Amino acid sequence: MDESKRRWLLRAGQLGAAALFLPSAVRAAELLPSTPSMDMGPFYPVRRGVEQDADLTRLAGHRARAKGEVIEVRGRVLGRDGTPVRGARIQLWQANAAGRYDHPGDRNDAPLDPDFQSSAQLVSKADGAFQFLTVMPGAYPAADFIRARHIHFDVAGSATRLVTQMYFPDDPLQAKDPVFHHDVDHYAQLPSQIFGKPAPNEAASEPGAKLFHYDIVLDSG
Repeated sequence: MDESKRRWLLRAGQLGAAALFLPSAVRAAELLPSTPSMDMGPFYPVRRGVEQDADLTRLAGHRARAKGEVIEVRGRVLGRDGTPVRGARIQLWQANAAGRYDHPGDRNDAPLDPDFQSSAQLVSKADGAFQFLTVMPGAYPAADFIRARHIHFDVAGSATRLVTQMYFPDDPLQAKDPVFHHDVDHYAQLPSQIFGKPAPNEAASEPGAKLFHYDIVLDSG
């Protein structure tokens, strides 16, 4: 064997051995797809109530509960290598069950719900977990179309900030919602990470609530 080939084989062997010791999480083929970035939208909360906790369906001192179908969302904030992101700051906001935002710029004629919290600020736990209780957001008119149901998220890890929206599967309004198509049409396949995944066989923390799982994957924690 000539010397140049021997050196090449030796070098290739060294590289191969080094690859074996790389954590599997950093191998590109095994990285999680990051959650798509989406527009913040016009109704980012500019006035926040005293309460910003994980139960948007109840307000202290109110006898009535927020109107609408109660749902629970559970998820984790992760890096692309699957590592949980601890201490990520999560802000979320949404329309009430009638399709109205608690925002001065929302001119929708639908009623405000005085018993609905409308936004929350959470922090992910050591395992990246977060959860909250809310109501199914209502669809609402935007120009000459109807927005599909969704919840907005603004997530800040130690190195990455992501603004995105969680949609609901099997919502027929998505077909004619240009904002939805703007968010997803540039993907070859519809990203599964944009949807809250129903968990009909798993008990929610509140009896009768519909449970959805929704993980948020940051480009870097």
